[in-house]
Amino acid sequence: MKYVLLIYLEENAMSDTEREHCYEKSARLAQQLNSNGQYLATAPLHPVATATSVRVRDGKPLVTDGPFAETREQLGGFFLINAQNLDEAIDIAAQIPGAQFGTVEIRPVIEVAGIPNN
Repeated sequence: MKYVLLIYLEENAMSDTEREHCYEKSARLAQQLNSNGQYLATAPLHPVATATSVRVRDGKPLVTDGPFAETREQLGGFFLINAQNLDEAIDIAAQIPGAQFGTVEIRPVIEVAGIPNN
């Protein structure tokens, strides 16, 4: 089953040095997951100040700067994985370096017919 592991943290939770170490550790985890056949994708996200939100109301797009919701923790990145079950997804989420600074939300992915599968 596919799971997305959403990494939430305060944007200033890490120093630049800690962030670089986090990226290095995340790359190593991605390599490990890839060798196990569990890796699908991962990426850190640029700061929330670079976000743009789009809502469609009455058929017209409404574009605003920034994230949809104002919260202390922001979506900072994600892993998309294959796992046998939720317990295995939890084990992987616990290895994500960002979990030491924030929260990793685990969500099963719905497979929809007709969507390309890379």
